[in-house]
Amino acid sequence: MPEAIRMVVFDWDGTLLDSTGHIVESLQLAAERLGWPVPEAEKARDIIGLGMQESIVALFGERSEADVRSYRATYSEIFFTRPYTRVDLFPGVERMLEVLGARGYRLAVATGKSRPGLDRVLKVLDLQGVFEITRCADETRSKPDPKMLLEIQVASRLAAREMVMVGDTTYDLEMAKRASVPGIGVAYGAHGRERLIPYQPLTILERAIELLDVMESCGHHV
Repeated sequence: MPEAIRMVVFDWDGTLLDSTGHIVESLQLAAERLGWPVPEAEKARDIIGLGMQESIVALFGERSEADVRSYRATYSEIFFTRPYTRVDLFPGVERMLEVLGARGYRLAVATGKSRPGLDRVLKVLDLQGVFEITRCADETRSKPDPKMLLEIQVASRLAAREMVMVGDTTYDLEMAKRASVPGIGVAYGAHGRERLIPYQPLTILERAIELLDVMESCGHHV
C-alpha cells in the first residue's frame, strides 16, 4: 500500500449504494416504455459506471440528441420512483465513512451519475457534508477517462500518490490507472472480483468495512 494516502475517492453506485439491481431494471423499463430494444440484464449491468450518454451508445448504438434526452428523462423518472434510504447503503458503509473521517481522511466521490442525480441522493441520505469534493459524468468526462480524478486532484491540491480510488467496476480501476492513482476494487458490486483482477488493484474488498484495515496499514498521518 502506498504511504501518505490523504484522500479516499469513492465510486457511488455499486460501491457505496446497493443500487445496481435497480439501475438495471430502470434501464430496461426506460427502453421498454420508449419502444426501444430492451437490453439483457447482464449487458445493462456491464455499463454501470459509465455516464448516461456513453451508456446509451453502448446499449443502443448512436442515437439522436432528442432520443438521448427522451431516454435520459424516462430513466430518471423511473429510477427516482424508488425512495432510497441509508438502509440501501452496503453493510458497513456508514461506519466506514464515519471512521475514515474521524481518522482525518478527506473523502470524495467520482461517479457516472449526473449532478442532479448525485445531489438528490446525497440530500435524501443526509450525506452532503461527508464528501469534500464530488465529480459527476455530466460535468466532466465519463469513466474510464481520467479527467474526473485529475479534477479532484487539482481541487484537493494533492498528488496522485496521496489519493486512492475505490470502485466496483473496471471503469473505476482503469480511470485510476490512467490518472496514476492507486486503485482498490470491491467484489460485491457490478463487475465482480474476476473482472477487476487484471487491473491490478492494491486489493479487492469483500466487504466495505474492510477498507478501514487496509487504510490503517498504509500508515496515514494527518
